[in-house]
Amino acid sequence: MRTPIIAPSLLAADFSILATEIKRVSDAGATYLHFDVMDGHFVDNISFGLPVLQSLATKHHLINDVHIMIDDPRRYAARFVQAGAHIVTFHYEACANERDIKSVIASIVGTGGLPGMSIRPRTSVEVLLPFLKELHLVLIMSVEPGFGGQSFNEEAFERIKYLRKFIDDNGYKTLIEVDGGINATTGPLAVAAGADILVAGTYLFGHDDLDARFKALVAQK
Repeated sequence: MRTPIIAPSLLAADFSILATEIKRVSDAGATYLHFDVMDGHFVDNISFGLPVLQSLATKHHLINDVHIMIDDPRRYAARFVQAGAHIVTFHYEACANERDIKSVIASIVGTGGLPGMSIRPRTSVEVLLPFLKELHLVLIMSVEPGFGGQSFNEEAFERIKYLRKFIDDNGYKTLIEVDGGINATTGPLAVAAGADILVAGTYLFGHDDLDARFKALVAQK
């Protein structure tokens, strides 16, 4: 079974000591750092934006994995790359049509970033298929986007398996990322289903046994 990439989600970190929180997860073995950007429109919550990413981007060696839950990815996607994002993942549901999707992908690639696309739990996974060859990753939400601490929706396992088979059968290099309710039980099961990247927030941040929690996420089931 593949060893997953662990992407700690800053949404669950202590915002008053972000530099310290990033160092802790980096020392524990993180290679990605997940930023959840919310605009209060596409999702109800509001988090952080370009200034926070820009101020943190050069303060660590991790890959800045930015998930933009915003209404207008065409306007902002490239700006997040310019602010320090290595990967920018936007939502299928935020685009009106295929032309918009391709425009966002082109804007990310054109500014030196890697494109990702995400779908809400209620959106058919099949909408991702025409774009897989152009995407660095697809993000499967196992909770409704917008808030941390939700329980894992087990329907995500079948969506991951479906995508894993399609990607492998077509020889694509697209990675599968999973976000929402990831813990020591759901994380390894998601990897067994075919996930490459696990986004974990409340499971990691705010606990003293961080090293043990990282090891539990990569343990084989």
